[in-house]
Amino acid sequence: MKIGPKYKIARRLGVPVFEKTQTEKFVVRETRRAKNARRSKRRGSRSNFALQLLEKQKVRYTYGISEKQFSNYVKDALEKKGNPADSLYRSLESRLDNILYRAGFAKTRRMARQMASHGHATVNGVRTTIPSYTLREGDIVAIREGSKGKTVFENLEERQIATIPKWLTVDQKKMTATLGTLPSFDVTENVFSLVSVIEFYSR
Repeated sequence: MKIGPKYKIARRLGVPVFEKTQTEKFVVRETRRAKNARRSKRRGSRSNFALQLLEKQKVRYTYGISEKQFSNYVKDALEKKGNPADSLYRSLESRLDNILYRAGFAKTRRMARQMASHGHATVNGVRTTIPSYTLREGDIVAIREGSKGKTVFENLEERQIATIPKWLTVDQKKMTATLGTLPSFDVTENVFSLVSVIEFYSR
C-alpha cells in the first residue's frame, strides 16, 4: 500500500500512527504546533461522519492495509456473532505481518510485511509468503532456518523490543512466537476507536 508523506498524514490524523512519528522530536514539534494553533482562529467542530472517517483512517494507516482489504475485514466482522469491534480487532492483530512486528522480529509493520512476502517466516513449520495470512490460537510463527543468518536478524536477542503483548509467547533465541488467546478490543490501549469504525460502515 502506497502511504505518502508520513509526518503530514500523522499530523492530519492527530496520532503517531507510524513508527517514525513515535519519537520525542515529533511530539515536541506537534506540541509547539498545537500551541500556535490555539492562538489562531479555531476550526468548527467536526461532524460525526468526519470523526468516524478519521478513526477509519487511523486504523488503516496503523496496520498499513488498503481500503479494499479493510472494508473486507469490517464486512466479515459484521457477519460474525458477538461484538464486531472485537472481531475486527482480532482479525487485524492475527495477521502474519502484525505478529512478526509484535514479536519484535521486525522494527516496523512495513518491514514485517516485506519479511513475510519474501518467505522468511513459517507458520507451524510451513513457509508462508502471504503477509495477511490469518493465524489461529496455538499457531507458531518462526523465522525460517535458511533466513536466520540474514543481516536483518543479526543480534535479535540483544535488541530493545517494545512491550510484547501478553497473548504472544516469544522465544528470541529460537526466533519463534506462539499465538495465544487474543483479547477484546480496549480503546484505552489503542490510538483509534473501532466502535466508530463499525458505526461508519453500518451507516
